[in-house]
Amino acid sequence: MTTPEESAAAAAAAAGSEPSLVVAGEYSFIVVSNRLPVDRVIDAEGNASWAGSPGGLVTALEPVMRKNEGAWIGWGGQPDLEFEPFDSDGIRVIPVPLSADEIENYYEGFSNDTLWPLYHDVIAPPSFHREWWESYVEVNQRFARAAAEAAAEGAIVWVQDYQLQLVPKMLRELRPDLTIGFFNHIPFPPYGIYSQLPWRAQIVEGLLGADVIGFQRVADASNFQRAVRRLKGYVTKGTQVEVPLVDQTPGVRVFGPIKRQGNFRTVIARAFPISIDSASFEELARSASVQERAQQIREELGNPKTVMLGVDRLDYTKGIGHRLKAYGELLAEGKLSAEDVTLVQVANPSRERVQAYMELRDEIELTVGRINGDYGTIAHSPISYQHHGFPRDEMVALYLAADVMLVTALRDGMNLVAKEYVACRFDDDGVLVLSEFAGASDELKRALLINPHDIEGLKEVILQAIGMPKRDRRARMRSLRKRVLEHDVSRWSNEFLQVLGSYAHHGSAGHELR
Repeated sequence: MTTPEESAAAAAAAAGSEPSLVVAGEYSFIVVSNRLPVDRVIDAEGNASWAGSPGGLVTALEPVMRKNEGAWIGWGGQPDLEFEPFDSDGIRVIPVPLSADEIENYYEGFSNDTLWPLYHDVIAPPSFHREWWESYVEVNQRFARAAAEAAAEGAIVWVQDYQLQLVPKMLRELRPDLTIGFFNHIPFPPYGIYSQLPWRAQIVEGLLGADVIGFQRVADASNFQRAVRRLKGYVTKGTQVEVPLVDQTPGVRVFGPIKRQGNFRTVIARAFPISIDSASFEELARSASVQERAQQIREELGNPKTVMLGVDRLDYTKGIGHRLKAYGELLAEGKLSAEDVTLVQVANPSRERVQAYMELRDEIELTVGRINGDYGTIAHSPISYQHHGFPRDEMVALYLAADVMLVTALRDGMNLVAKEYVACRFDDDGVLVLSEFAGASDELKRALLINPHDIEGLKEVILQAIGMPKRDRRARMRSLRKRVLEHDVSRWSNEFLQVLGSYAHHGSAGHELR
């Protein structure tokens, strides 16, 4: 049997470089993401501890990781934070430290001021800086090496999201024995937009180091395959990409294989739409305390006839300004009144050191102030604006209190808020207004689908949602809930890992997930 060290040495020698030997670790299933599944908490006395993150990805993967001696590799969330690996609820937590400069260049710079706007249809202009790219490469290499050192022989490694797109190829170079998956949580843009990226070929090569590449929508997978054809000339068939074992580009080596056909290794690139832990949201919504809080929220708002709700990160992709414009015009035209309709807008702080986000906050808060000043009364404000996050139970209470949920994203990989709202409405009531540019619109077809750029159309749909008869509301919500409850986050992770796990069986030392 060929050892990982021998495979790495052979691969490096074939590429004309010195081998970078990595000794196999002990973990058969590894998740690699920008952030760890735990948050560092400082108590009133200044003592530091770790608390589990409530994210959906963590919820989906915790059971699999416990059963399979899993390890999670990521950044601890603070600059220059170094600590030894430790166990958290049966999961090995392995840190990757980042300096303040790396956070500025790799994370805030290349990840969030280059890739994020580019992948979201250039709603805001991306910035291209070579020093950001160099930091991105260096940090991705550090993540890849941490995974290579932790992974057992033939282990399965699942890399998450756009911050780590180079890791699959880097990891395959270090450990050709591994089975590697990648999931892109945000959109992948059409080639005409993607081609603007100076490092477009390197990103594609990085992703093709994986055996399975997951996307939110069929269109995203198609966009990626077109980029592969245009930049690399590789053959794509359905969801498959045929990657030559030896790349024809001078100086580029494609390592593998785990699953090979002749002189090719086959990479799967397809849609795996992500979801939520829908059962836990419904369970919380059914609790007496949350239902009581929902009623209290309506009373605090002055018991309007209709409560509309928007819940977003304060991000230019979310279309917050578009929904405020539509609502303001309806108030100005006398089609809605502040006494009858209140909009609750939760805007979670996001990337507040990035200039575009600082400008967006100023713009949104100026608009909110103008609308409240023009159309509010002493007893009623048209908009209740909350620039902070809420704990999950408060969010569920807001979902129950809201008659209309407004999701007006200009571009969104999925938008899990839409699914959370649906999961909470065990009463089969409420209306979901959903942008067709959010990935969730592919699944939630009984929502009222809108083009948020069409302000007149958005206004008409808002009025339709407010005036919808109860019978129609119930029919739509029942259909939406069936989809969200059946296709939850566990089903998403199981489907991805089942496809990825099939690749492990082609390696002599491959692991099978339990």
